Amino acid sequence: MNDPPKRVRRDPRAERQGRAVAAPAPVAAEAPTRVIAEPAYLILAVPDMLHGRLSPHDRDVLGAARALADEGGGAVAVLAWAAADFAGAGADRLALVAVTDCEARAATLAATIRHLAPRHVLLPDTLTGGGDLGRRVGARLGLRAAGDVRQAGLARVVRRAHGGAEDWAGAPPPILLLAPEAAAPHAGPRHEARPIELDPVAVTPRVRDDGPVAVDAVALPLGEADFIVAAGNGVTDWEAFHQVAAALGATVGGSRVVCDAGHLPRHRQVGASGTLVAPRCYLAFGIAGASQHLQGIARCEAVIAVNSDLHADMIKRADLAIVADAQSVMPALAARVRRGDA
Repeated sequence: MNDPPKRVRRDPRAERQGRAVAAPAPVAAEAPTRVIAEPAYLILAVPDMLHGRLSPHDRDVLGAARALADEGGGAVAVLAWAAADFAGAGADRLALVAVTDCEARAATLAATIRHLAPRHVLLPDTLTGGGDLGRRVGARLGLRAAGDVRQAGLARVVRRAHGGAEDWAGAPPPILLLAPEAAAPHAGPRHEARPIELDPVAVTPRVRDDGPVAVDAVALPLGEADFIVAAGNGVTDWEAFHQVAAALGATVGGSRVVCDAGHLPRHRQVGASGTLVAPRCYLAFGIAGASQHLQGIARCEAVIAVNSDLHADMIKRADLAIVADAQSVMPALAARVRRGDA
């Protein structure tokens, strides 16, 4: 039996004042979770999970795995070292193993490959993360690995070869180490991310992992920086700029204008004609937001802009904006950080 249609409640006071009474907005139905019960094959993705989070590079790898799975009725299995929203990233199966030691991760990945027998294994081609792990496990299991992969398909992969001088195309080997932006992150429906239980792997470590070595943030290359403080033409107090960067423990960057003027060295230029960056946070002081600069920060997770121009393109791009003169904000922010208030 069908329910009678719901009537809109009248508001006599609003009607007397001549105001229109709007009907209640319909509630959007939540998209169903996609379930792949019997996949034709598995694609195993292993994100780096640096600092316990999915980086933009990790999301590219998951997106590539999703595309390879969808190409032939397969499913994506993820081996992860920390929890995240893998269902939203397109994972059908999820094995969560909290290990940090490099040898334990290699042994765990090798055991997972033997257990799941995936068609391909995808990792980010990073120096101390997936690039090292994929090559280590490939040597252990006798599986060929392709590094610096730019395009991935079931029948063909394209990767850089001969020191980046040319591209190589051919049949994909079992292990694919993907370059940044080799694929777009998954933007479709949520997937099941069904848990997979793995037997624990006993490992006798031969190498002691003492964790990351402390480095001077100022000397860190822009492409590897996790937090960047950048200056544009609106910065005139350079002492205050460097003080706030030091107080925040951030890597220094700048727009093309300030590098052309000699305020910062050329290798500190952010943008399409400089370095493409992907930090967790990008704090921009006095940067108007030229198109080439916005291209350079397209993969930043959070952008904070300080600019006196409300209509600057950087203000429009920012996740958080402060409309003020950079010269007044920089010393105030540095002082608050030193006091422990920020």
